[in-house]
Amino acid sequence: MKSAIIATSLLAGSAAAFTTSTGIQSTSALKAMPERMWDSMVDKTERSKAVPFLPRAVNLDGSLPGDVGFDPFYLSSIPKDFSGFIQPPQWEEKGIPTLYWMREAELKHCRVAMLAWFGWLATDGAFGVTLRFPGEIYSVENIPTAYEAHNALVSQGSMGFLLLAVGFIEFCTGAVLVEVAKGANDREAGDFKLDPLSFLKGKSEEEIKRMKTREIANGRLAMLAFGGVATQTALEGGNHAFPYF
Repeated sequence: MKSAIIATSLLAGSAAAFTTSTGIQSTSALKAMPERMWDSMVDKTERSKAVPFLPRAVNLDGSLPGDVGFDPFYLSSIPKDFSGFIQPPQWEEKGIPTLYWMREAELKHCRVAMLAWFGWLATDGAFGVTLRFPGEIYSVENIPTAYEAHNALVSQGSMGFLLLAVGFIEFCTGAVLVEVAKGANDREAGDFKLDPLSFLKGKSEEEIKRMKTREIANGRLAMLAFGGVATQTALEGGNHAFPYF
C-alpha cells in the first residue's frame, strides 16, 4: 500500500513539473512574437463611421475635410514614405506620409474628373449648346461626339500637344512636393493657393473646412460620374451621343 502511494506521488510530481515547464515555454514564446503591423494600422478602441463593423483606420481621425472613415482596405495606414516617387533615393532628408500623398492624389483626381465630366457633356451639347474649340478640325462634322474625339485628335496631333502640356504642369506642381519631402514647405495636401474668385477669403476655419469638404465630395461624385459616362458611351451597341442611352 505504501509503495503504491509513493509511486502515485512521484508520477503526480513529474506531471506537475512537465506542465509548469510547458507553460513557461508557451509564455516566453508569446512574448517573443513580433508586434503585428495590423496593431499600428487601426484604432481598436473606435469603429469606423463609414463601415461600423470595422475598426477605424488610425490616420482617419476626422480632422481632414471629407474624412468619413471610409478605408476598408486600410490603405491610408500603410507605413510608407512616398517621397521616393519624386526624388532620388540618395537624398537624405525626405519624407511624405502615406495620408498626405493619398490626399494629394485624391484631390488631383477629383479636380480632373470634375473638369472631364463637364467637358465631355459640354462637348456633346448636354447643356443646350455644343462647346468646341474654334477651327474646322474641332467641328461637329469632323468630330460628332466626345467619344470619337480621342482617336481623331491623336491622328491630328492635338493629343500630343495636350500630353506635353499636362506633363509640364505635373513637373511644375511636383516641385512643391519635393519641398514638402525635404521639410522646406508645410503646405496642406492639394493646396496650390489657387482661389481666383476669393471663395475662401475672409472665411472662418469652419467655413473653409465646409468649402473644402464640398470640393472633395463633389470630386468623388465626379470620378464616379465620369467613369459611368465613359463606360456607358463605349458599350457595344450603345449611343455615343448625349444622353448615351
